[in-house]
Amino acid sequence: MKKSKYFKKMNIHLDLAVEAHDLLRGETGREVAGVIMDKEELGPTAVTTITITNKKGEQELGRPKGNYITIDAPYIKHNDPQQHKELAKILARHFAKLCQLQEDSNILIVGLGNWQATPDALGPKVVEKILVTRHLFHYTPEEIQGNMRQVSAISPGVLGLTGIETAEVIRGLVEHVKPDYVIAIDSLAAGALERIGTTIQLADTGINPGSGIGNHRKGLTEETLGCKVIAIGVPTVVNAAVIAHKTVEELFTQMEVQPAFSQMYTEENEQVLFEVMKKALSPFQDTLMVTPKEVDELIEHGSRIIANALNLSIHPGVSDNNFETYLQ
Repeated sequence: MKKSKYFKKMNIHLDLAVEAHDLLRGETGREVAGVIMDKEELGPTAVTTITITNKKGEQELGRPKGNYITIDAPYIKHNDPQQHKELAKILARHFAKLCQLQEDSNILIVGLGNWQATPDALGPKVVEKILVTRHLFHYTPEEIQGNMRQVSAISPGVLGLTGIETAEVIRGLVEHVKPDYVIAIDSLAAGALERIGTTIQLADTGINPGSGIGNHRKGLTEETLGCKVIAIGVPTVVNAAVIAHKTVEELFTQMEVQPAFSQMYTEENEQVLFEVMKKALSPFQDTLMVTPKEVDELIEHGSRIIANALNLSIHPGVSDNNFETYLQ
């Protein structure tokens, strides 16, 4: 069974645009209409930019027109402060491409997710570390003028904790704070195990909280909030159905070298295999999400890198040499 067909039947949503693009291009063997891909290698770091240019591209990839920058850095898993500092600089440079800040720009940073569930705590963890300055512009504007921009930050929680839709909370804040940009940070769902905790995605199209785990919430977009929304996310979970498919895929790859088993997989037994995987995943079916046991360490690393990158790229007074000293 084609992976795209399987994902659709199992209701698996790919949060990463690069994964959706690779899946579609790999199955069709052609470039995706209305989509431009650019890849850059920076030592151990790979940066892939997916640009959806028109309606055709939107239909093909199932996401809105705009820019999606994916930074793959396997070393995020390791406790290597120097590499993490270099990654924060790379992230800051690419963030600057999506966010054209003016000297008087007003920024609202939103940490989406549930601080009580570790895999979903990336957003709140980033907000804890952000250098917030909006209040200083009210009390000591002369001291920080030219060195800092107005930054406010909040972790609004999730519907199950607050009883309020996240989009409603943010919309109310936007009406009061009147930011030029909303930067939304959220945990994502990966389509491959190796991307958990090792990939960062930036997008200038906004975000739909919880879409990767099947929660269909109101989106945070320029249309809904009235200001530009930049989304930053790190995959922290993968659907168990993805693991089941990968296992079967690897099994048949091995069988290809053994003639006695090479005829086992045919279109006729495709549905049988699908039903076997579906039964194995019951009673959760498409809602069982998997995360590694070291996810708390991955969240800590990811949140520090993102917070450092935002502090560096937002505030003129924060430089490449001192940005780590501004972590809250």
